[in-house]
Amino acid sequence: MRINILSEKVSLLVKKEKRFLFLESFTKLLYKFINSLIMKNIFLISLFLIISNCSFNLVDDHHGVYFIEKKIKKIQVNATNKNDIVKIFGEPSTKSSFDNDVWIYIERKITNTHFMGRKELIVNNVLVLEIDERGLLAKIDFYDIEDMNKLRIDTDSTDVGFKKKSFVYDFLASVRQKINDPLGVRKKREKTGQ
Repeated sequence: MRINILSEKVSLLVKKEKRFLFLESFTKLLYKFINSLIMKNIFLISLFLIISNCSFNLVDDHHGVYFIEKKIKKIQVNATNKNDIVKIFGEPSTKSSFDNDVWIYIERKITNTHFMGRKELIVNNVLVLEIDERGLLAKIDFYDIEDMNKLRIDTDSTDVGFKKKSFVYDFLASVRQKINDPLGVRKKREKTGQ
C-alpha cells in the first residue's frame, strides 16, 4: 500500500512538472511569435486598415424633399395647381382635407457632429400648402427650425377652425418634438422613469 501511495505522489509530481514545462515552453514560443517581424507586420497592417476605414467626413442623413426653400420660389398663390406642385415637390409627406386640401412637405437633415457619432439636426423645414376646391394653391406656410422652436399652440379657438388648427399644430408639434429629441432618448427615459 505504501508503494502505491508513493507511486501516486511521484506520478502527481511528474504531471505537475510536465505541465510547468509545457507552460514555460508555450510562453517562450508566444513571446518569440509576438516579437517576431511577422507579428509586427500583422499589427501594422491591421492598424492601417482600421484607421483607413474611419471617415472624418461628416455623414449627412437627408429625409424628405430636398431644397424646399429654393423650390418655394417656383410656386405662386392662385396660379399654381396641384399638378404643378406634384411636379416641383413630388407627392406630399402628409395630406389632409377639411374645407381645403392641406399638403405638408418635410425636409430634414441630420449630420454627425464629430468623430464619436453624436448627431445634430441642421435642417428642419416644413412647408404647408393649402389648396382650394378648384385645385389652385390658396396659401403657403413655411416653417424652419427657429419657427418650430417658437411655435406655441393657441388654446383659444372656435369649433369650426379647431380641426384644421389641431391637425396642423399637432403635426408641427410632433416635428418639434423630433427636433428637440431626434433619437428618442428623452422619451425612453420618461417611459423608464429615470
